Order: sequence, then structure tokens, then C-alpha cells
Amino acid sequence: MTDQQIIVTVTADGTVTAETRGVLGERCLDYVAILEDLIDGRTTQSTYTADWNRQEIVEHQEDHDLDRP
Repeated sequence: MTDQQIIVTVTADGTVTAETRGVLGERCLDYVAILEDLIDGRTTQSTYTADWNRQEIVEHQEDHDLDRP
């Protein structure tokens, strides 16, 4: 799993920008509402990062006890 980050920048004029890093696919959209609630504001512009097209690789391994003759 990659490290997930939200980089929030507030400029001198009060403009707030945020960028997710390591949040793959459409999961990044979950953070839009959270950030809007935190700053009591609304999104006026958004774009997708390169992580939008990346998929998380989930490794799955199972151990089975087999009775062998």
C-alpha cells in the first residue's frame, strides 16, 4: 500500500488548495466533502491527479491444510 497524503495550502489571500497523493482511483473524491467541511467552504475547481488512473494491487494469500495420504 502506498502512503496516502493530503497536501493543503492556504495562500496569503485565503485561497485554499488541496491535493491528494497516493489515494488511488475515485477514492480521492471521498476527501472533497471532508475538506469542504473542515474549511467550511465549497470546491470551485478540481482536476484529477495521475493517481486517478492507478489501481491498488491487493495481494491475497490463503493457507490451506490438506490431508494428504
